[in-house]
Amino acid sequence: MSGDQPWDRLDPVVVHHIVNTLGWPGLRPLQREAIAPLLDGADAVLLAPTAGGKTEAACFPLLSAMEQQHWTGISVLYLCPLKALLNNLVTRIDTYAQWLGRRAALWHGDVTNSRRDRIRREHPDILLTTPESLEAMLIGTKTDHNELLGNVRAVVVDEVHAFAGDDRGWHLLAVLERLQRVTGRSIQRIGLSATVGNPGELLTWLQGSGRTTRPGHVVAPGVSLPSVTDVGTPPPGDVELDYVGSLENAAKVIAALHRGEKRLVFCDSRRQVEQLGAALREREMTVFLSHSSLSVDERARAEQAFAEARDCVIVSTSTLELGIDVGDLDRVIQIDAPTTVASFLQRIGRTGRRADSVRNCLFLATTDDTLVQAAGLLLLWGRGWVEPVTAPPEPRHLVAQQILAVTLQHRNIGDRLWRREWNGLPPFDDSAEPILRHLLAQGYLDDDGGLLHIGPAAEKRFGRRHFLDLTAAFTAPPQFSVLAGRQEIGHTDPSILTADTPGPRLLLLAGRSWQVTYIDWARRRAFVEPAKSGGVAKWSNLGLRGLSFELTRAIRDVYAGADPPVRLTRRASTQLAALRATQGDSRARADATVVYRDGDRVHWWTWAGFRANATVAASLPDVAYPGQRPNDFRIRLRPDLTADMWRDALAHRRALLPRIELPEIDERAARGLKFSDILPELDAAATVAARLADPLAARRVLEEQAHFVIA
Repeated sequence: MSGDQPWDRLDPVVVHHIVNTLGWPGLRPLQREAIAPLLDGADAVLLAPTAGGKTEAACFPLLSAMEQQHWTGISVLYLCPLKALLNNLVTRIDTYAQWLGRRAALWHGDVTNSRRDRIRREHPDILLTTPESLEAMLIGTKTDHNELLGNVRAVVVDEVHAFAGDDRGWHLLAVLERLQRVTGRSIQRIGLSATVGNPGELLTWLQGSGRTTRPGHVVAPGVSLPSVTDVGTPPPGDVELDYVGSLENAAKVIAALHRGEKRLVFCDSRRQVEQLGAALREREMTVFLSHSSLSVDERARAEQAFAEARDCVIVSTSTLELGIDVGDLDRVIQIDAPTTVASFLQRIGRTGRRADSVRNCLFLATTDDTLVQAAGLLLLWGRGWVEPVTAPPEPRHLVAQQILAVTLQHRNIGDRLWRREWNGLPPFDDSAEPILRHLLAQGYLDDDGGLLHIGPAAEKRFGRRHFLDLTAAFTAPPQFSVLAGRQEIGHTDPSILTADTPGPRLLLLAGRSWQVTYIDWARRRAFVEPAKSGGVAKWSNLGLRGLSFELTRAIRDVYAGADPPVRLTRRASTQLAALRATQGDSRARADATVVYRDGDRVHWWTWAGFRANATVAASLPDVAYPGQRPNDFRIRLRPDLTADMWRDALAHRRALLPRIELPEIDERAARGLKFSDILPELDAAATVAARLADPLAARRVLEEQAHFVIA
């Protein structure tokens, strides 16, 4: 590695260790192309598949800049969405930092107070943390945030797409703007991401208020931008789709195949993880489990044991989808199907890291619906299409949270100066004025001669545990801790503990059966002891569900006869043929949506996704069946519908386009928003309605040809 190469700009000590300590013959394309923009101080999104070397692509130039520009104190923040990912990365990043006599350290909710005190006394050069912990530093009384964070020059946001698609992304942007106010300078922002459908928009989003003043680059060598219409060569990989018909049969297949190999099995619910884990253990397999309701220690033990074992299986939800190292993996198995192509790319990317292996994934569909969903998802994957990542609209609840948080940070703030804290970034700008007035009216803020203070209502609502509940941007359903003696196993839904159950109350957790011996209702704890078998696994889900327009249309293509570019087992081919025969042209036409009578019910088969269907139903009140809950594929229409009524309603609605109606929501949905209780009720409802809608897809449906088959 000599001559006029991009890496000649790296610090010589960094280059020396890349060659001699890591033994690398060269840098990967992403790592080479990231050097110049990062050393020039540009914002960037570094795009590469899982295990594409993104961490090094960010760290090597930043460490070089640290030396060349004489950065001192905590100059780089490395933010991750998961504490487990931070735990996995800190040793590697600290090793790179030590090449230059620098140091990296970890700060999140599981880090002890003594280790945090050391960071306050002896600042590392790189601090790995979460956005929630970063905000806790800003508002906490034990931390002098100006002294601790005042030297930050750059922020790396790992798995940035995981932030951008939900409310944690809005929270991240707001906290970064406030951090810039602390440092008094524009902070370089670097996002690391797997393949997404809109990397340029993701970069613009990440830049925040600096999007008009800082240069930005998408660095994605060898990554082609996706298209939903261009059907090209299928991506490389060994992918197979099988139909097994039940979770029990899936366990039989997994137990029979690939013995002696290390297998990672993804499920899309915690209940499935528990049930499959128990079924595999009954077959005397070495099984480990990972999901968000298992205790930190339980997950860590499982992940460490799995990384060190060979002939074994780990069953996981999306907790192992991101870049946590689980060792030398042989195979990925997917039960049913994820809801996005991006998620599938993350999962298949866990394999094929050895020189003698290829990326692989075996889909085991347990139902008819998940079979066609998997086929549709693989059809999109074969077309090279990946979902765009978009921030959820109208985050009024987070505007309210940020106003309280910034007031707490400064102890008081001027009633005309608070807007400056986010550097003009919408929606944390003048448009937040009505929310501020509501917080004052309800006692969450007090006004003392033009200075705003935290009010008694906020003290009562958030004051416990030093306002830590104010730093989390999402709501988790209430759960009970499950303990075997003093050892915490995980958490369970309280409905399991309150249901009327004959005989002993049995839980299924960590893939094992437990009998409940005592319930501490006040402290939300359930004490258990091992049981031989049986048990229930259950958790609530507050999220808005539904498939995207593109995936639902791909499922329609499958019903219309399209096969994904993967191997289909005989069972999968036979079942798909049977399903196509039952749907046929009567419901799944490639050239039109279909209005179809099924007995005394009339359905409009839009194939548009839940959010689009909810929007269309709200926009056609004269013909939509009242009080319905649309699904991903169809909308129910009034039973006395005639062709003339249909044409008139559609013509009237089309004349009003592009205006569209938002769905009505149940008030319980608004309560699922964190901080919705500090908003005006109408604002909370409007936020949920905007997120339940898909106006673009709804307009597309309303403008399409509809095939009317009611006599």
